[in-house]
Amino acid sequence: MTTYFIGIDLGGTNIKAGIYSDDLKEVLEISIATEASRGSSHVLFRIREAVRILTLETNISLDRIIGMGVGIPGLLDPVEGLSIFSPNFPDWDHVHIVNEMKDYYDFPVVIDNDVRVNLYGEWLHGAGRGYKNLMLITLGTGLGSGIVNDGKVLYGTSYSAGEIGHMNMYRNGRPCKCGSSGCLGRYVSAIGMVNTFKEKLNEGRTSIIQEWVNDDSEAIQAVMISEAYDLGDHLAIEVMHDTGSLLGFGLSNVINMLNPEVIIVGGGMAAAGDRLLNSVRETVNKHSLKLSSSKCKIVQAELGNRAGTIGAASHAKSKILG
Repeated sequence: MTTYFIGIDLGGTNIKAGIYSDDLKEVLEISIATEASRGSSHVLFRIREAVRILTLETNISLDRIIGMGVGIPGLLDPVEGLSIFSPNFPDWDHVHIVNEMKDYYDFPVVIDNDVRVNLYGEWLHGAGRGYKNLMLITLGTGLGSGIVNDGKVLYGTSYSAGEIGHMNMYRNGRPCKCGSSGCLGRYVSAIGMVNTFKEKLNEGRTSIIQEWVNDDSEAIQAVMISEAYDLGDHLAIEVMHDTGSLLGFGLSNVINMLNPEVIIVGGGMAAAGDRLLNSVRETVNKHSLKLSSSKCKIVQAELGNRAGTIGAASHAKSKILG
């Protein structure tokens, strides 16, 4: 009898969920609204609702599920099964995911950080296949990363290894929610790039994007900068280059320290592709150690939104079956 694993990628807006055969072939993947504003108990209910939909639509009974992996943003203790804090969710403080699920499921549930489950997905099934030393960075509302070193995922003492988004780039830069300032993620995330663009507009620069948003700077989105870039907009090209260059300096530090074979760029901003990555690669080639950078490729992620769900299922399989 075929058995299955479930993977859950918990986001502030949507819960992505998938059910996979025991060899991790996709059976069904879905997305439902998180409804995070209704609090932690409701979000947990929505996770269970995703499981109900998966099993109902595939006609797979719960007794054929071997285990479930859940990727969660924020700080957590994966050994304890505890989500300590997640910035995207109100009423979310020390939520014990694993214990909460025990009342509903006989199969084991494991949790991990959302970036790391994306890392597992790309490492095992996407752009990182075959590599033993790699890093995944996710560029979205923030900057996250996960690291594989000599074939093992790095966790660190408090399970927070890989926070390169909080690498200090400017001594007196933009304030960060972490309590510091000048953090890399405040500049190279989607929000960071838009803020750079708006700062230059405030200095008197002009762009075609002003016409698109009727001079409402709050309506500017990162995707617009890519679109204006393709139309030859000088400010969009400059901001994209500046953002890629700064990310390149950050990744130069990573390459010098960790000596990876490949750095995979995922998240919503990865859609910018070579518009962003050409400046990243150029800066890395100029400013990282030559031997290290010559052995490291910087590539786009392959799996897109699927990385988190298949990564969570893969992690669950590894933890449960060894």
